[in-house]
Amino acid sequence: MAECKSNINEKELVKKLLCHPCLYKDKKTDAIFFCRTCNEFQCKNCSKVHETHTFLRSHTLVNANEADTGQTSFDMKGIDQCIHHQKVIEFFCEDEEKLCCSTCAIVNHRKCQSVVDVQTVVEQSKRKKSNVKVKLLEVKQKAEIISNSVASSKRKLEEDIQNIPVKIKKRRDEVNNMFDELERSVVKNVDSYKSETFGKLTKKQIQNDNYLANISTCLDTIENVNQNGTSVQQFIVEQKMKEDINVLYKKVNAECKGLETMTVNFEFDETLKLPPLPISVHVPGYLTLKSHLPEAASTIAPEKKAIKLTPVCTIDLMQDEGKEPFYKGIDFLPDGRLVVVDNKNKKCLVYNTKLEKLGSFQLSSIPQSVVAVSDEKVMVTGGRSYKLDILRVDKSNEIMLDRSFTMTTRYDSVCIKDDEHFVGVTIEHPRPVRIIATTGEEKDFNINFPSKTYPLGASACTYIRNSEKVVLTDRYDHTVYIYDIKTNTRVVVKNDLIKEPCGAAVGPFDTILVCSQNTNSIVQISQTGRILSSYITDLKFPTTICVSRDKSFLVVSNAYNLERKLQKLKITY
Repeated sequence: MAECKSNINEKELVKKLLCHPCLYKDKKTDAIFFCRTCNEFQCKNCSKVHETHTFLRSHTLVNANEADTGQTSFDMKGIDQCIHHQKVIEFFCEDEEKLCCSTCAIVNHRKCQSVVDVQTVVEQSKRKKSNVKVKLLEVKQKAEIISNSVASSKRKLEEDIQNIPVKIKKRRDEVNNMFDELERSVVKNVDSYKSETFGKLTKKQIQNDNYLANISTCLDTIENVNQNGTSVQQFIVEQKMKEDINVLYKKVNAECKGLETMTVNFEFDETLKLPPLPISVHVPGYLTLKSHLPEAASTIAPEKKAIKLTPVCTIDLMQDEGKEPFYKGIDFLPDGRLVVVDNKNKKCLVYNTKLEKLGSFQLSSIPQSVVAVSDEKVMVTGGRSYKLDILRVDKSNEIMLDRSFTMTTRYDSVCIKDDEHFVGVTIEHPRPVRIIATTGEEKDFNINFPSKTYPLGASACTYIRNSEKVVLTDRYDHTVYIYDIKTNTRVVVKNDLIKEPCGAAVGPFDTILVCSQNTNSIVQISQTGRILSSYITDLKFPTTICVSRDKSFLVVSNAYNLERKLQKLKITY
């Protein structure tokens, strides 16, 4: 025994036999007792706290000389210290799920119903499987998916970019002069795409490397305490890390949900004309940058896609000098402002995010629909007038006519297809929807539409860009059609929740939001035709709907006489 004692560090022996609470106060008092529950030596006065507080009476006090503190090689590095009082953590408040020292227990948790010592809750938690490490490993797996995706995207971009000059050179023998100029133009655009895209990917990689570094640190700490620490230390480490891990989990999970693979592609224009033609007259190809979700990312997408709608603000559409307003078309500008067309008074108006009117413009024809073309431009359909107007809505909310097109077809509802084209619902035309270019040119989809024409107000459309699908509502047949352009197939949606479907828009997760006029509701539909949710509005006969670019808000207008309103709702999941 004497030999063993001689190996103990003298400083450790002194500290061991001194009262720990007194040491925290810079006092040196001989320890009389050792509390096995608190895991500390105490003098006579400090030990009396076990008699004055009910929740401490269950602690086990022994003579200081009989103490067996169970020394461990794991260094807690202050994790077991209260950050507010610099005391050893002794208790756990089950009501608030908080670790606390003796002062916290007395001062901050005296009204709580269940404040127990850590050792007791550790014994209880031994029977429960900890999910901290499991969640960390899941976060690590998703972070690694992000790393692999970024690396894969960079490789694919490099391969695509390298292949573009090859395609160009193949045609150069036929049209040397034109392709020399084309190559210079394309390479310049490629460098711009590459610089911008690589910058974004590198920024994402740096952020993800920080996530991985934090994960590795946490895993090392957990692994170390699991191997070398006591149950109390393991529990304290887990509780301390839980909040940080949850924050880390949410960030990485959010990154995984929005994971994209960036690719760049060059295709020759089908209308390529042979020389001699300068490139200024005809550009024989186009460069496109695309993003698509890989299979790995799609498996991480949330399974439950039903949304919840909460009204934010509603305004009554009051009659001014003319007729009662009827907002037949509405859409969000990229900056969050709202642009609407008043069918009854032939006006285009702009609202701010609080639905406060900012400006208006008198139109020459009766408007049917409006769609944002860019940051400051919108397109308005003229219905029976064979007319399309492009209006400019500047930052000061001044609206002015930019240009007009005379069309071969009359159009009702209109929506964005891509950066250069729109989808328009026709009026009494054998093709129910057609493609409209920003230059005013019209062409048809390669879709086998049924032989049916729609009168004004009988149908509306929206377009899902990611899956290339056209959504068409048939108001009087109480039906929603989802046409797949790539496969020339369709899904027919009929349901008791859908009565007189009118306006449609693309919502979160590329689901479809439709105004069901005769049920006074907004119905959410998946691309496979499944009804995901139905929200009963306080608007009678909801007619037109639009969704913000970030999918966080929607605005709906109605067609009920004398009670016409405009309502903004928040979208949550």
